[in-house]
Amino acid sequence: MICISSIIHIFSVILLLSASLTSSVSIPEEIVKCLSINSQHSIPSSAIYTPNNSSYPQILLSRAQTLRFSEPSTPKPELIFIPLNESHVQAAVICSKQNGVNIRVRSGGHDFEGLSYVSIILKQFIVLDLVNLRSISVNIDDKSAWVQVRATLGEVYYRIAEKSNVHGFPAGICSSVGVGGQITGGGYGALMRKYGLAADNVIDARIVDVKGRVLDRALMGEDLFWAIRAGGGGSFGVILSWFYYKSKTDFVKEPVPEIALKEVEKRLLEEDFAVIVWTPYGGMMSKNSEYEIPFPHQIGTRFKFHYL
Repeated sequence: MICISSIIHIFSVILLLSASLTSSVSIPEEIVKCLSINSQHSIPSSAIYTPNNSSYPQILLSRAQTLRFSEPSTPKPELIFIPLNESHVQAAVICSKQNGVNIRVRSGGHDFEGLSYVSIILKQFIVLDLVNLRSISVNIDDKSAWVQVRATLGEVYYRIAEKSNVHGFPAGICSSVGVGGQITGGGYGALMRKYGLAADNVIDARIVDVKGRVLDRALMGEDLFWAIRAGGGGSFGVILSWFYYKSKTDFVKEPVPEIALKEVEKRLLEEDFAVIVWTPYGGMMSKNSEYEIPFPHQIGTRFKFHYL
């Protein structure tokens, strides 16, 4: 077992995107034209996929976690854009806004509800697939790293291990999860009791805002920096209601008596399929308030029950 004596702080490239929601134009043609005008770098044809491309279905479902979203009735994006650099992302935001379409942002694509590539409400949207934005630069001397949003946790751990065998980063155990979702979604891992959430260890970020500007922590301000760390990524908008399947979660603040645990075991055995994931909190988790990052379940929570 490797002894982790120091923790790497992450500067994460997180892309905060928003756009208008209605449109009456022919989306693919207008956006492709707009992208070429507004990008500082040329955009190869291989970075754009429309429903007319033979590879479109494969690209769309390449990281799908739930097969129900492959049904013909599921709304599909008018266009999938795979940017190669930050200027391409800026152009995508500008062009989606000009053409009145929404953006779904996909980094790792590890969301079971398909939120990064499916839009049930909006009929016209595009997918911004950040698969190419995955560079990692580790600085062991100051215990920090710049990590682009599409890098996976496994890639982050590997690059840190290349530089040191006593440093690490407190994120999850699933190596294919993208850094973007892990940090914006309040992801945690085996080191959470000592170092808190992954988002607790982010000290800077770069975002593309609704105006197509690239902003770091100093330029975006502390309110936005607070929000993007565990506050949800990709769309800060007005959510009125959702209706979808969700596993149940209990954040437990008092010890569970032994008799209650026996009852839980009994009920588990009565089901054809049932899983309970028991995640310990406490430690460093009990020292971080929701004023630090928008994750309200740290102080006072002993552990979490996750029912499947």
